[in-house]
Amino acid sequence: MDFSNIGPHWAPHIEFVQRANASSTIPSYVEPYLVKVMLKAKAKIDRRDTALHRELAIFVKQEAQHCKQHNAFNERLRASGYEDLAVHEAKLAADLDRFLETKSLKFNLAYSDGFEAMGALGATMWFDTYNKYLEGADQDAIDLWRWHMAEEYEHREVAFKVYHALYGQRDFWNGWIYRIYGFVFAAIHLMGYGKRVGDYLLAKDREAMSLAERQASLAREKEFANTAGKRAIPELLKVLSPFYDPARTKAPAGVAPYLARYETDAAGEA
Repeated sequence: MDFSNIGPHWAPHIEFVQRANASSTIPSYVEPYLVKVMLKAKAKIDRRDTALHRELAIFVKQEAQHCKQHNAFNERLRASGYEDLAVHEAKLAADLDRFLETKSLKFNLAYSDGFEAMGALGATMWFDTYNKYLEGADQDAIDLWRWHMAEEYEHREVAFKVYHALYGQRDFWNGWIYRIYGFVFAAIHLMGYGKRVGDYLLAKDREAMSLAERQASLAREKEFANTAGKRAIPELLKVLSPFYDPARTKAPAGVAPYLARYETDAAGEA
């Protein structure tokens, strides 16, 4: 993917774009963290569970690629006049380092599973809910997000399986309550981070706007938040169920053909 010509406002709906840009900074730090957590877990998983070891190996490779591509995308954002973005990113990086250093593997796996539950929802948002905001958008940005979210859906079960293989089968507390704790913690932590960064990016944009433009921008932001929330909140609440299983999550229309396209391209290059 080539982001050399992409700008920070890569779609007409700036409020949607800046919320997406804020979210794009998360993989730069969370996905290397996920790789470290999963490699720690791998050493504890029964060697006879070859299927899970194989899925975990693919998961690690995919997450490493997501981080690489978002880093390249984010470099364009960092170079576009948002000088305090690095301050927010440093705080996220410090939090994740602290989790690895001071918290248990069980906590880190529950947090990872919580993040992955949100990632699987991202496929629904980017292949369905966000379509109207993508009209007139830079195709390179669309491809980054749809490729990423399609793979998040593809490996949606892995963190869940790893957590349950090591901790979730012991009792009701570990299998459900602690998993929910990890999900809620991750949601509050990462959504809070994303909101703060999105608020910062939009505040910078609004410095150059007239009063009427700012009011229109605030109205568009409210509309986007309402649209996203109506779709995301009911889906995220399903994660709280003791019967939640990401394997049963229905694929959004377009995910399978999108992944097949990349597989075909890769086969042609080989």
